[in-house]
Amino acid sequence: MKRLENKVALITGAGSGMGRAQAVLFAEEGASIIAADINMDGLKKTVEDIEKKGGSAFAVEIDVSDKSSVEEGVRKGLEKYGKIDILSNTAGILDDYKPTLDTPEELWDKIMSVNLKGVYFMTNAVLPQMIEREEGTIVNIASIAAFVAGGGGAAYTSAKHAIAGYTKQLSFDYGKKGIRVNAIAPGAVETGMTKEIFEEGSADVMDAVKSVPAGRYGQPEEIARVALFLVSEESSFMHGAIVPVDGGWIVK
Repeated sequence: MKRLENKVALITGAGSGMGRAQAVLFAEEGASIIAADINMDGLKKTVEDIEKKGGSAFAVEIDVSDKSSVEEGVRKGLEKYGKIDILSNTAGILDDYKPTLDTPEELWDKIMSVNLKGVYFMTNAVLPQMIEREEGTIVNIASIAAFVAGGGGAAYTSAKHAIAGYTKQLSFDYGKKGIRVNAIAPGAVETGMTKEIFEEGSADVMDAVKSVPAGRYGQPEEIARVALFLVSEESSFMHGAIVPVDGGWIVK
């Protein structure tokens, strides 16, 4: 039996990168996918990839920073599949490694709206029907910036630290109601969001990547495999964990 047989998974950021990799992998393991993103062209490609392999997927346009967009998107997903068993909060943006004095208020607010408030909006929209059924799993995509400095700028690092705390509090509040919540803290992963940084070959960035024990950056599929573990029964005793998948970045 496939690990996610008869499950429905809503994945934000599913139009590319780690979100797409999760959507494709979860579908291969039997889940029906609600693929959410603001990038509809990317979502169409994700849905096509899944359907070509015989899976079921539904694209829904969601701006995670907009509460009404989130609520409407979740409503459409529930209308399509009747339930949501799994939520992966993957959508996120970078702040170009800007220190606080170089971070305008508009950028700070944008990072917080997408990377933090977006997780809050998505979770609050999906969680009630999980609690009603007394089962559900949530995985939040944090970052090594949830543990250390240097994984982003002031706004990004602050938001990802907050995601770690939010994950733990969700677990504390809802674990006994049948909800499991964990997070992944990726290191340098090659996605649409980071590819330009790697291609430009910034000396500081590339030195940091090469200095980790793995000696390379990761691929979205490597994050997706850990996410699959966290949303499956294989991790049934894991609650509130923040799992580094970083090539060894934070051992230094």
